[in-house]
Amino acid sequence: MQFDFYSTFVCLVIVLFLGRFLIARIKFLDDYNIPEPVVGGLLVAAVIAVLYKVFDFHITFAPELKNFQKTMMLFFFAAVGLSADFASLKKGGITLVKFLIVVSVFLVVQNLVGVALSMGMGQDPLMGMLGGSITMSGGHGTGTAWAGIFKEKYGLSNGLEIAIACATFGLILGGLIGGPVARYLIKAHRLQTPGNSSISENVSGFETPKKQRLITPSSFLESLALIAIALFVGTKIDTAVKGTFMELPTFVWCLFVGVVLRNLLSFFKVHQVFDREVSVIGNVSLSLFLSAALMTLKVWELADLALPLLILLIVQTIVIIFYTIFVTFRVMGKDYDAAVLAAGHCGFGLGATPTAIVNMQAVTQHYGSSHVAFLVVPMVGAFFIDIANAFVINFFLALPIFG
Repeated sequence: MQFDFYSTFVCLVIVLFLGRFLIARIKFLDDYNIPEPVVGGLLVAAVIAVLYKVFDFHITFAPELKNFQKTMMLFFFAAVGLSADFASLKKGGITLVKFLIVVSVFLVVQNLVGVALSMGMGQDPLMGMLGGSITMSGGHGTGTAWAGIFKEKYGLSNGLEIAIACATFGLILGGLIGGPVARYLIKAHRLQTPGNSSISENVSGFETPKKQRLITPSSFLESLALIAIALFVGTKIDTAVKGTFMELPTFVWCLFVGVVLRNLLSFFKVHQVFDREVSVIGNVSLSLFLSAALMTLKVWELADLALPLLILLIVQTIVIIFYTIFVTFRVMGKDYDAAVLAAGHCGFGLGATPTAIVNMQAVTQHYGSSHVAFLVVPMVGAFFIDIANAFVINFFLALPIFG
């Protein structure tokens, strides 16, 4: 069965609504914040796999889907860049810098573990990279973006399947271990906690403004124009530096241009970026991108890698538990805020920034607020980690083992 572009687009929307429907009715999916496109997309991919393997029934989607998918990916990363306000760095101060250094070092650790394990099991070291910082700290968006690059540049045909499996596993485990790690640190070190009296103060202060600016057609076009500029300039830079030492994935340049554009406009007081609106555009783009990537997965290509992947991901989970306890917690001050930061690091070190926020909320609702953690983690997890990750990944790919 061959779908044209419009029927393929309808399928993308169905995937999203299917994911929403299942999350609303299955508590496990809701508790661990599994994204709608991941739930719906994996289910559709599983159905397609059964039809193919059992009934020899082939389903193919419109060839235009590949370009649409790439565009949505670039939209998402441009939106991430436009959300990065350097003025916020002053509020985070030295704590933000220290936390960024801690999580950046861990990117290297994740890739060392991933590559060493994959090679030790006789697998392609690229699998170790995909099971390293690319998906563990990068999430589904970064994972699927690099999977495409690995396929084009290195010929890794099942990279997308590996990336999605790793990112999904990490998302679940990241939500499972954050709370227990913080609880262990609080109990083991007998940390002084703010107590329940501070909870209402924290909740009202974290992303709950009393008044919200309305999204209008005019403002939406302004935000769309900024993203379009970031894509245009970013792709031009990407073309110009191809084959040089500055070559990076296209999405990194779009993200970088978004950052520069946002902060230049702010510095010269030309335009105030509408953060919530840019976030809406970015999240919609990411949802469509993931839906397209997931529903076209060839799940059956992962069968031979099931055991090596499982071993790799379990080891990565153990490593981040020890790292957050013995490095993140200690470097960040060995106090209650450091324990909450460790829970947040577990969230986006294995999953994504929303998982980190949920982890911290679970801890603070029980023990009291941590304003420092809620200031630092979103900034590092939502933006700075992507930049650091891009350079760490490129450093590893320059090693002789990758040819």
